[in-house]
Amino acid sequence: MSQNNKNRGYDDIAAAAQQEEQMSLRRRAAQWSLAQPIDPIPDPIAPRTERVLPVEKSAVKSQHTKPIEEKKPASKKVAKRGKKKAQTTEQPKMPEKKQQPASQPAKPSQKAKNAAQKQNKKQASQPTKTVTVSAPPVKQQPAKSKKQNNKPHQKKQKAVDTTPKSPVKITFLGGLNEIGKNMTMVEYENDALLIDCGMAFPDDDMFGVDVVLPDFTHVINNVDRIRGIVLTHAHEDHIGGLPYLLREVKLPIYGAKLTLAMVEYKLKEAGLAGSVPLHEISAGSVVLFGKNLSVEFIHVNHSIPDAMALGIKTPQGYVVHTGDFKIDCTPISGGMMDLARMGAIGNEGVLALMADSTNAERPGYTPSESIVGQSFSNLFHQAEDKRVIVATFSSNLYRIQQIIDASAREGRKVAVSGRSMINLVQIATELGYLSVPANTLIELDQIRQYPKNRVTLITTGSQGEPMAALSRMAFEDHRQVTVGPDDCIIISATPIPGNEKAVGRVVDELLRHGCEVIYEKMYDVHTSGHACQEELKIVHGLLKPKYFLPVHGEQKHLRKHAALAKRMGMNSKNVMLANIGQVVSLTQEKMSATETVPAGRVLVDGIGMGDVGSIVLRDRRRLAEDGLVIVVATIDNATGTLVSGPDIVSRGFVYVRDAEPLMEKLREVATDTLERSLRSHHRDWASMKAQVRDNLSRLIFQRTKRSPMILPVIMEI
Repeated sequence: MSQNNKNRGYDDIAAAAQQEEQMSLRRRAAQWSLAQPIDPIPDPIAPRTERVLPVEKSAVKSQHTKPIEEKKPASKKVAKRGKKKAQTTEQPKMPEKKQQPASQPAKPSQKAKNAAQKQNKKQASQPTKTVTVSAPPVKQQPAKSKKQNNKPHQKKQKAVDTTPKSPVKITFLGGLNEIGKNMTMVEYENDALLIDCGMAFPDDDMFGVDVVLPDFTHVINNVDRIRGIVLTHAHEDHIGGLPYLLREVKLPIYGAKLTLAMVEYKLKEAGLAGSVPLHEISAGSVVLFGKNLSVEFIHVNHSIPDAMALGIKTPQGYVVHTGDFKIDCTPISGGMMDLARMGAIGNEGVLALMADSTNAERPGYTPSESIVGQSFSNLFHQAEDKRVIVATFSSNLYRIQQIIDASAREGRKVAVSGRSMINLVQIATELGYLSVPANTLIELDQIRQYPKNRVTLITTGSQGEPMAALSRMAFEDHRQVTVGPDDCIIISATPIPGNEKAVGRVVDELLRHGCEVIYEKMYDVHTSGHACQEELKIVHGLLKPKYFLPVHGEQKHLRKHAALAKRMGMNSKNVMLANIGQVVSLTQEKMSATETVPAGRVLVDGIGMGDVGSIVLRDRRRLAEDGLVIVVATIDNATGTLVSGPDIVSRGFVYVRDAEPLMEKLREVATDTLERSLRSHHRDWASMKAQVRDNLSRLIFQRTKRSPMILPVIMEI
C-alpha cells in the first residue's frame, strides 16, 4: 500500500474520531457549563481506550454538583494521552514521521491497530471500568431508577433491617401433662409441619374405650399450609394416630426406614395402603418444607432403632426437638448419639429447645442397654431346667435381639407370642434390624415338640394389659401356653404410670401357679430408653437454647425439667410450661403464648372415632358404679288411663329376687306418679318421665344410698 493510501486511511480514522470527540465534549460542556476549547483532531495513532456510554451523563451528574475547572489525570496513561492531544492541536494534518521518545513508537503497525480496536470493544463490554480523557475519571455507580437520577442531592438510604419479623409458632396438640399422643405443629408464616402423631392408652375410668387420640381439628383447618409429617421414631405414642389422621387429610410422611415400615403396616391394616407418599430419610438428611422451614434428622439412642432428633431451621434460628432419647455410650447397634452435631447446631444458635422429660425426676444417667444382655445371660444359665418366658415391649428390638442371643448361646429355640410382637419381629428380621441364627426361631405351635428347658418364649403383656398374651397365660386363658412351676418368667419392663396395679395382679396370679417371676427391682432386666438428669444437662449444655419448652411428660416431669434448665443458668422468663392447645410464638426478642386452638382428646371405641364423649363416659361410669333401673308403662291415648305396668327392670342395681319388697315399692311410686299426671290431663311425656325419674331416685337413695341410672319408657296406644 502506497504512503498516500495510508495517509488517506489515517485521515478517515482521524475525522471520525474528531467528530465523535467533538460531539461528546459539546454535550459535556452544555451539561457542566464549561467554556473549554475542543480539540479539533485527537491523535489517530494512539489507541482509544475510552468509550462514552449513554448512562454516563447521569453518572457524572450524580457525582458532581458544580463545574470542575481543572483536575489532574488519574494515571500516567491518561497524562500521556493528554500530551498527544496537545501535539495534534498544533499539527492538524497527519504529521510526518519524526523522532519520538523511546517509550512511544513513531507509528504502530496494522497489527497494533487491530489490537487497539479489539481493546476498545473489550472495554465497551465492561462499563464499570469506563474512563474518559476530557473529564475527570468517574467510578460508575450501579444503575438507578429515573426517579433517583433526577435527585442528585438525595441522601443515602439507611441500611435495611434484615431481621425476620414473623415469629416461629409452636402449637402443642398432645404430649403435655400426659404420657402419649405426642403431636406438635411448627410453623413460620405460610409453611408448617407436624412432628409425630401418636396415641395413648385409655385410663381405667374410660369404660369401653380402646384408643385415645389428639384432636385433629386444628390440623384439618390448616391442612393447606402443612407441608408434611415428620416422625421421630416408631413407638405407638408417636405413630399410633396416623391411620386415624390420614382418613381426614392426606399429607406426605417423612421418617427412617424402620419407622416407615411400621407406618406402612399400620396403614395397610387400616385399608389406607398407598394413600400417602412415604419418604425415607436417614441420619444427617436435610428436608425442605416450603421456603421457610428445613428439618435436619439427627441420630439419637432410644429403645428402638432409627430414633431421630430434629433440627428445624427457621429464619429466626434453630428449633430443636429431641424426640425420645438417651445417651448410650455402648449401644447394641447404631452407634452413639450424635452429640457432635448437637454441639455444632448449638454453636450456630438455637432459638428454642423441646426436650424429652419422661425421666427428668431421675438423677444420674440411664444405664446402657448392654447391661440387660449380661443379666439375661446369667438368668438363662440359672434357669437351665426351666422354660424361660420373657415379657417385654414389642417395639424394643434391642431387648428382643439380646433375648435371642442369650437363647442361642444356651441352645434354646425361640418362639414369639402376641400379635404385635409377631408382626414387628417379622418386619425387623426382613429389614435386617434383627439377626436371628439359623434354626433358632420356631412357631408357637411347635413349642410342644421340644423339652421345656430348651425353649424361650418372648411375649407381650409387660404392662398387665388384660388381653395381652402374658395376662391370658396367668389367668389360664391362653390356648397354646400353660404356665406352672417349671416356668421362669421375666418381666423385662417398668410399669407405665397407672399400670402398676394391673402388673401386680398378673404377677400375683403367676406366683399362684408356682412360677418363678423376675422383674426389674430384683435384677437388671430392664433399662429405660429415656434420658435422666445428667444426660439432659449435657444436651442443654451443647445446644445452649435461648428458650426452653419441656415436652413428653406429666406435669411433675415437666416441672422437674424446667427447674433443671433454670439451674443451668437459663432465665426463668425463657422457660415455659405450655399446655395442650396453646400456640407459643418465638422471636429473638421474646417468647409468649399468643392464642389457643381446639385441642384435647378424642376417644375411639371400636371403629367409631369421636362418638364417645364426656357424656357417654359419664353414663358408662354411672352404669358401672350403680347399675340401671328401667320403668316400662303403657297408656291408652284415647281414655288417658294406664293400660299396663309399670314394670320395673333392674340391671347391675340389685338382684330382683332378693329385693322383691324394694321392687314392689318402686312399682307403687311409679304408678302413683303416672296416675296423678293423667288425672290432671297432663300429657307432656317428657315431664311425666322426669317426675317418675325424680320420685324413684329419691326413694332408691333413701333405701340403698345408691344412685342408679333410671330410664322411664312410656308407650302410647
